[in-house]
Amino acid sequence: MSSSDPRTSAVDDRSPNPPKTYEVRTYGCQMNVHDSERLSGLLEGAGYVRAPEGSDGDADVVVFNTCAVRENADNRLYGNLGRLAPRKASRPGMQIAVGGCLAQKDRDTIVKKAPWVDVVFGTHNIGKLPVLLERARVQEEAQVEIAESLEAFPSTLPTRRESAYAAWVSISVGCNNTCTFCIVPALRGKEKDRRTGDILAEIEALVGEGVSEITLLGQNVNAYGSDIGDREAFSKLLRACGQIEGLERVRFTSPHPRDFTDDVIAAMAETPNVMPQLHMPMQSGSDTVLKAMRRSYRQERFLGIIDKVRAAIPHAAITTDIIVGFPGETEEDFEQTMHAVREARFSQAFTFQYSKRPGTPAATMENQIPKEVVQARYERLVALQEEISWEENKKQVGRTLELMVAEGEGRKDGATHRLSGRAPDNRLVHFTKPDEEVRPGDVVTVEITYAAPHHLLAEGAVLSVRRTRAGDAWEKRTQEVQDKAQGVLLGLPKVGVPEPLPAVTGGCAVD
Repeated sequence: MSSSDPRTSAVDDRSPNPPKTYEVRTYGCQMNVHDSERLSGLLEGAGYVRAPEGSDGDADVVVFNTCAVRENADNRLYGNLGRLAPRKASRPGMQIAVGGCLAQKDRDTIVKKAPWVDVVFGTHNIGKLPVLLERARVQEEAQVEIAESLEAFPSTLPTRRESAYAAWVSISVGCNNTCTFCIVPALRGKEKDRRTGDILAEIEALVGEGVSEITLLGQNVNAYGSDIGDREAFSKLLRACGQIEGLERVRFTSPHPRDFTDDVIAAMAETPNVMPQLHMPMQSGSDTVLKAMRRSYRQERFLGIIDKVRAAIPHAAITTDIIVGFPGETEEDFEQTMHAVREARFSQAFTFQYSKRPGTPAATMENQIPKEVVQARYERLVALQEEISWEENKKQVGRTLELMVAEGEGRKDGATHRLSGRAPDNRLVHFTKPDEEVRPGDVVTVEITYAAPHHLLAEGAVLSVRRTRAGDAWEKRTQEVQDKAQGVLLGLPKVGVPEPLPAVTGGCAVD
């Protein structure tokens, strides 16, 4: 390999033994977000430090954790890789790694199209990243390693969590469904469940560190137990979470209507720390389209589940995913989706225009819908859902709610002298900043005074403030990060406080 090739030694000789920095760029669903926390933990365990916020490719190692869900996923990746090529060529020792679903799918193609990439790894072997980076440095050639099955459950790996007060907990990986629009099962593999004892042990450890909210995570989270043939394993897990002292909030995403059984609804209603919130992808309201999608339920079944949830949990906020313009979707099919949305009255819906996923059955189906038709239907659906969301939010005015104070969720908080938090049903609430100190992870009680389609306001004085162990954990971690940033390399910008967890949206329909 010539000396002009940007793939050279990882040793940076600009200053004596500087710590190597890393940046992880994440695309896609919550599973990828969780995997990126593991990748960060692995790199920090190998001696790397997180690059200052806003470094934008100036790190010694840049990792792309990719998604293959949308049609233009590869274009986005190669565009980003292309922008980094000249920077890498001028910076001896810089390394680039590509992992995630697109890496699992494209394998050797990535290095052929972007020969300056040092490491390509898949969804099943994220634990190998530090080893592969070192091997690429020593051998001075790209390392491509794609495992065909899971080598180690991601939650057994080190982690650098993005929040001090809230955490993802993966309970399964993979998916046994065969939805015609989704490539995830081919890339993540068949469903594999963790042992319940391991899940609960991780949650207890997180609570011991100050975490007060966890989100159970799985590609098809409520199918948990399929490995052992226990159809009630997920509801049992929810009830077990209710016995963990100090765990205040439990959420989960994303369930499948096929596996949403009455025992799960009962567990949600009867376990106090399971929040009154449900995100359940509908995808379409047309029975014809659902059949073409190979979704194993129909509109009546889906709406029936919602009715049962609302009967058991009257204040539950229900959100969903919807795909517009699936191949063969007629105007009548689309009207069935509009009807289902009116009946379901979702608090929010994450709506997507159908996008071809190469390698899926739907990509080669006849009667692909013209872009202009899909766009027009999409706009009609968004307008309807905006109207419903606003109407549902207006019902919250006058209610007194406990909010967990959030970090970074209110973009205008500084200008408005407000803070932001999440209600038990996960609605975002901006509230008047109280006189006393309030930290992310603390809990405040407020009265809702105003509703907008996507948020609520509590404009009066905060009724009460409860300082929590989660707030203590946030304060301690923030101080440690600031101290470390001041003490590592004089003159470097401070590392900012950790980014907030992204809003929970629906699994593999999300880009």
